[in-house]
Amino acid sequence: MADEAFDVVIIGGAAIGSAVACFLKGDLGFAGRVAVIERDPNYAHAATTLSAASIRQQFSTPENVRMSRFGRAFFGELTERFGPEADIGFRENGYLLLASTEGRGVLAANHAVQTAEGADIAWLEPAALAARFPWLNSDDLVAGTLGLSGEGWFDAHALLSLLRRGARAAGAVYLQGEVVAIARDSDRIAAVTLADGRRITCGLAVNAAGPQAGAVAALAGIALPVEPRKRSVFVVACRTPLPGMPLIVDTSGVWVRPEGGVFICGVSPPAEADPRADDDDFALDHALFEETVWPALAHRIPAMEALRLERGWAGHYDFNTLDQNAVIGPHPKVRNFLFVNGFSGHGLQHAPAAGRAIAELIVHGRYTTLDLSVFGYARIAEGRPVREANVI
Repeated sequence: MADEAFDVVIIGGAAIGSAVACFLKGDLGFAGRVAVIERDPNYAHAATTLSAASIRQQFSTPENVRMSRFGRAFFGELTERFGPEADIGFRENGYLLLASTEGRGVLAANHAVQTAEGADIAWLEPAALAARFPWLNSDDLVAGTLGLSGEGWFDAHALLSLLRRGARAAGAVYLQGEVVAIARDSDRIAAVTLADGRRITCGLAVNAAGPQAGAVAALAGIALPVEPRKRSVFVVACRTPLPGMPLIVDTSGVWVRPEGGVFICGVSPPAEADPRADDDDFALDHALFEETVWPALAHRIPAMEALRLERGWAGHYDFNTLDQNAVIGPHPKVRNFLFVNGFSGHGLQHAPAAGRAIAELIVHGRYTTLDLSVFGYARIAEGRPVREANVI
């Protein structure tokens, strides 16, 4: 079987990998051959399609706020880019992050970062929370921050479809297969081998493998502290109307938002109960709902004491065990191996900004839109975390 040659091979074809290809071949007009390799062509187990599909500007890292703002602006350009039918169903209903006495200082510090970056985030004292959301129990709250614009939720499948369409229309080639080996020639990636035996040579490789990113990096002999972690999303019904409901993040860490006529909700398990997920473990964690999610919702939104669990699903996301922040950019020694990994739950919303950034590095050798050098691999090698305080 003869080798196939591409200038750029992108390992992973969900939202981030497709965004790289879309910006690279489309916006930046890269003339070389680009292949996007995806092992799950129906995206049945992709982090993109199993996510809660939300976007927020309420982060503690300035660059994360900037990436979200870029993503929101990209949403506004979709019809111009892809035509009048390009609708991802964006509901700009905001995020509401709540704080108890212990969390007020962190919330205030994060709010200062966000507003300094131009994010439209309101600070609400308890009386304002009670007035705006009368169905919310604010007795034990000391503050909340509400995204007035630029935050909400959307259709992940629709966004992925548009990114793939843009990449293909610009000339990117999608290949079905799983990368099982990566060949290095000294300090360069030379080729990747797929499970069916195909060998693809490349001038440059991009690791956009989502939850499998750490395993893909290991194939090249490179350590990357990114692993799959399972997250359960529960679909519940509530008979009582909850008008004007944003995506709420409770002091307990439990989150909930409307989804049509129902609600979806979840929570990240405590660290001691959050191991690396087995690749085939997509079982819904019912105990987490019964023991943690439902009690927290019943306390915060009394009407939800009588909620009904309808269904749910579980997915994996790419958890960066060092600092829960993205790893973006080239390896310092293997310069033709680029990372765009480890977003720890905010990869879908940051896909447009991350895709643009990687495309700029390939074409220009530097960032020209957003400087994301803070997320470079050097901090991984040095064990120097850039921690994100708002991981949901």
